[in-house]
Amino acid sequence: MTDFGKILVFFGLVLVGLGLLLLYGPKIPWLGKLPGDITIQREKFTFYFPLASSIVISIILTILFSLFRR
Repeated sequence: MTDFGKILVFFGLVLVGLGLLLLYGPKIPWLGKLPGDITIQREKFTFYFPLASSIVISIILTILFSLFRR
């Protein structure tokens, strides 16, 4: 039963993190506007792929997780 509790706490923290990202994400000025982000706009179609932003977020999370792992 303790493993199930740990899983619930983990998913709860993930949901809180996702909620904070959705709440405060638009207030980060550089997020989504980096030189490597791809935006294609047509008349009735917009395609947006935040490639560089995803890489930067991945690097930051990798550093944070490696620091907390020790």
